[in-house]
Amino acid sequence: MTNKEYADMVKRMAPKSKTLRNCFNAFWIGGLICCLGQALMNGYAALGMNKTDSGTVTSITLVFLSALLTGLAVYDNIAKLAGAGTLVPITGFANSISAPAIEYQTEGFITGLAVKMFTIAGPVLVYGTSASILYGFIYWLITK
Repeated sequence: MTNKEYADMVKRMAPKSKTLRNCFNAFWIGGLICCLGQALMNGYAALGMNKTDSGTVTSITLVFLSALLTGLAVYDNIAKLAGAGTLVPITGFANSISAPAIEYQTEGFITGLAVKMFTIAGPVLVYGTSASILYGFIYWLITK
């Protein structure tokens, strides 16, 4: 078998690229998640919340829904179809925290759930929490 014959055989047997379909699914499902966020924000604003509060409650709602869907094993099915479209920052972050926690819950609360929950997101949470406490303390000292 020559190199050309081998290359032709590989081309025939290789799976066809699904890049265009994957990009389309990521685009419309990611856009749908963003539209859901915007609809929630508009709904909360219609209930009388100011822009800052409605944005905060929208973020909390999206994190809750993402964690709930992860716990119900629905988020993984959506991610299989949407790929990178589910990595919309806040929902993807919530999924990255809750998925390891659910997976390792059988190992116990401390060595399973608590440890594995922070495997991916732990450094971000530790830095964010520490920075907010430090900022709050400095702000309190200045305004006191």
